[in-house]
Amino acid sequence: MKKKRTSVEHLYIKNMVCDRCIRVVREELSALGHDVRTVVLGEVQIGGPVSAAQRTAISAMLVKNGFELIEDRNARTIEEIKTAIIRLVHHDHDAAPMRKKYSEYIADAVGRDYHSLSVLFSAVENITIEQYIIRQKIERVKELIRYDDRSLSEIAYMMRYSSVQHLSTQFKSVTGFTPSEFKRLSPSHHHHRMPIDRVH
Repeated sequence: MKKKRTSVEHLYIKNMVCDRCIRVVREELSALGHDVRTVVLGEVQIGGPVSAAQRTAISAMLVKNGFELIEDRNARTIEEIKTAIIRLVHHDHDAAPMRKKYSEYIADAVGRDYHSLSVLFSAVENITIEQYIIRQKIERVKELIRYDDRSLSEIAYMMRYSSVQHLSTQFKSVTGFTPSEFKRLSPSHHHHRMPIDRVH
């Protein structure tokens, strides 16, 4: 006798930016008694269907943990764009920079043409996708400078800057400090770093 397959409910979640976020969401959903199938940045699949009361409980749990359930389609698309950028800038880096243009990467990740995504993002966020990418990159550069285990040349290459000068110019434009000045700040002054889910 064939086992009856349950439906899968997709939930889209705002402010998931790291592995810890994934762990917290998985644990909290399991504690609510849900059959958690997959959890990735910005999206969860659980065995469904999910009732209105269960959705309300999930929403309350997410808010309590600093997340937010996304119901609006445009808001969901915006979060998909942000998640793709955060994943690329903060998680999927390695010794060799990505070959694709950012526009191609984002269009592929979200499954829509880049122009429409760019127009939507600018209208909703009051900032262009390009500006958002720059600010996320600067936050990642701050983190790498703080770790102090790579040279500025290595950081520039890793973060797809054409030169150290390009990185330094952009860094100062956004932060008001050169990378060297930022590096000399005492650890207590590293509050100049911004949580990546608050970058706007």
